[in-house]
Amino acid sequence: MNDPAHPPIPPVSKRDAPAFSDLQHRATSASAFTQGSTTYHDVRPGYPAEAVELARGFGRVLDVGAGTGKLTSELTADQVLALDPSMDMLRVFRSALPAVPCWQATAEHTGIRDNAVDLITCAQTWHWVDVTAASAEFDRVIAPEGAVLLVWNNLDTSIAWVHRLSRIMHAGDVLKPGFTPETAAPWIIDREIRTTWNQHLTPEEIIQLAHTRSYWLNASEKIKERVDQNLQWYLYEHLGFSPDNPVELPYRCDAFLLSRSGTLAGRSSNL
Repeated sequence: MNDPAHPPIPPVSKRDAPAFSDLQHRATSASAFTQGSTTYHDVRPGYPAEAVELARGFGRVLDVGAGTGKLTSELTADQVLALDPSMDMLRVFRSALPAVPCWQATAEHTGIRDNAVDLITCAQTWHWVDVTAASAEFDRVIAPEGAVLLVWNNLDTSIAWVHRLSRIMHAGDVLKPGFTPETAAPWIIDREIRTTWNQHLTPEEIIQLAHTRSYWLNASEKIKERVDQNLQWYLYEHLGFSPDNPVELPYRCDAFLLSRSGTLAGRSSNL
């Protein structure tokens, strides 16, 4: 966009975490997810097999910040549980995965007993939490040889058209390639997976994807209209996509298996 209405885009992100000005900004952004959960479930991506594979071998798994169940649905443990702070997300979750117990809670206050699970998963969740408080809570509820799995999908902004798309969408959670998440005692990064993959969406679904971002959900009607107009211009006029033809939308996926120091050393590398 090289005209006054469509100014040049900023450089690719160099962040290890989304930028929040303060705790209130983070809380306000997170509160956006009390609405729009059906659209979220319809157009947000799942997770590649390489990331899900890190959850194998753990008998009792709790998906924290499960949302509508995008990762939960791919977990194969003997016992799978889920929680999310948003009742709207849980409404869709219960419809999609009625056999999985779920409840309203947070990473910092899970509401379960000590040593209740072997693995906690956090997909698109960790940047919303108080890392120190959540780490302490996970230490309480995870069994001695248990682990934490952190997973992020990010639009692959190394591809020029996707980078521009991310800026038009105000996809504020785009993290730099090779980023390292913040951790706190007693958890350390034990293994990591970094891979790329594609989600197939029509241009109209890409516009709906923008509607699942906290920026759009918290925006005024005027700003929402402007974002939609910019996306329509970019996808249809600039890129020449057809409304009903699927597009390969490239993603990076970064997954990190955290353990208490050395406790996973004896487990199979094929978990």
